[in-house]
Amino acid sequence: MIPTNLRFEGSFWVNMDIALRHLDHLIGRMIAPLHISVIEWYILRALFEDDGRHASELARAVGRAATSFTPNLDKLQTRGLIERRPDPTDRRAVRIHLTDEGEKLRPEINRLVQEVEAYFRERFEPEELDAFLAVLAELQSLAVEDEAYG
Repeated sequence: MIPTNLRFEGSFWVNMDIALRHLDHLIGRMIAPLHISVIEWYILRALFEDDGRHASELARAVGRAATSFTPNLDKLQTRGLIERRPDPTDRRAVRIHLTDEGEKLRPEINRLVQEVEAYFRERFEPEELDAFLAVLAELQSLAVEDEAYG
């Protein structure tokens, strides 16, 4: 049975898109004290995990197209949170690194990560969340498979 609060007869994509927009807005409000956007939050978190990535790797890590990713990096660089450095093994490539200012945000970002995670864990039973995360992992693997088709 389709829950009555879903739209378009429970259309998966439409309702997923609506939910993502709502979540993006909610998370944006939660991280507003940092004065960064949600995508910038993702980028910094990815760099905390693996600093010095190529821009294209970083774009993939946060689920964005590399072709439209540059403005996000420009904003972070203008704020002094990241810097672009030449790749020592490929002079055509650039690697993205956290600056000291970007690194200073790590404790606050990590605190907000925990807050966001707790917010969602409070709303679902562990089994529901585990099942949902399994579906998310499958959806993400579909995106990787789709890249193979070009």
